[in-house]
Amino acid sequence: MAEAPSDAPATEVRDTAPLIALHGITRVYGSGEAEVRALDGVELAIREGEFVAIMGPSGSGKSTAMNIIGCLDRPTDGHYLFNGVEVANLSRDQRALLRRHYLGFVFQGFNLLSRTTALENVELPLIYKGVPRSERVELARTALARVGLEGREHHTPSQLSGGQQQRVAIARALVGSPMVVLADEPTGNLDTHMSEEIMEVLEQLNRDGLTIVMVTHEEDMARHAGRLITFIDGRVAHDHQNHPAGEEA
Repeated sequence: MAEAPSDAPATEVRDTAPLIALHGITRVYGSGEAEVRALDGVELAIREGEFVAIMGPSGSGKSTAMNIIGCLDRPTDGHYLFNGVEVANLSRDQRALLRRHYLGFVFQGFNLLSRTTALENVELPLIYKGVPRSERVELARTALARVGLEGREHHTPSQLSGGQQQRVAIARALVGSPMVVLADEPTGNLDTHMSEEIMEVLEQLNRDGLTIVMVTHEEDMARHAGRLITFIDGRVAHDHQNHPAGEEA
């Protein structure tokens, strides 16, 4: 059994085992006639370095699966292993450390603080980790540069386009050097042109080695991922490879 996450990110890369593994995952809400089975025996494995898009109609279970992977929810039954660790065996504090050190989150609503600059928004996760200010600033600048926002560090969200705001949100997810970025409808609030720009950013990050799991309802955006998983009625209905990310089919 691998060790539970400590107060520092992992440095080893596992080549043989999936980074994320769901075995017989069930999530039930309510009981009796009000019972809703959001997930029903999900089997899913995601390896390090993959770019996976998850699709499905409303109520299919895709968002519930994302929440479980992100340790924002817990399954009713089944096993979730992250980097070989059984997440159910972790304490609340250990799960918080897993989220803090191993996972980055990008949401449809950019969730930026409106009165703070792009740089300050990106610094926020590092404040929670107790990183000294001078180091925070340098890491935040580097993360903004990775998403193409050099020179925009001191702009507030109201001074940025929707696409630029989402880039700030992606930089914030990257600044803690996570193993996985979980993107929940990252282009849902953007027009087509800005959506394509965000997908190009995600593709480049994936080429750089970052594992990305993205929930989307947009087929055009899902085509940018290397693998497409479709949920229907709480189960994985289809799981197939797209063309490699960044290449034409």
